[in-house]
Amino acid sequence: MPVFYPLLAVNSAIPLSYFVLASAALFSIGLGVVVVKRNAIVVLMGVELMLNAANLNLVAFSRYDPDLKGQMFGLFVIVVAAAEAVVALAIVLLVYRRFQTVDLDEVNEMKR
Repeated sequence: MPVFYPLLAVNSAIPLSYFVLASAALFSIGLGVVVVKRNAIVVLMGVELMLNAANLNLVAFSRYDPDLKGQMFGLFVIVVAAAEAVVALAIVLLVYRRFQTVDLDEVNEMKR
């Protein structure tokens, strides 16, 4: 009896190249935010955007794997990203308490 995966239909309406382009666009936007912005919280948002772009790429390519390994790894990445966001925001909060700013350039100069 053949196994049927309704969520993993290879002949879906959206081609793989669209997912790859969307992932590349999200990653580029996140990288631009990390490079250009100096606010620590905005930089963290850019890092999260890049992580989600990589996760989208992983799940898009795992559509062609019938074992659901890619989707399970994608779920694991989401959990790790949530934990990373909590720890990073706690560090930003401690930096704000110490230096009274979240601007990365000012924190770097106050360190000297």
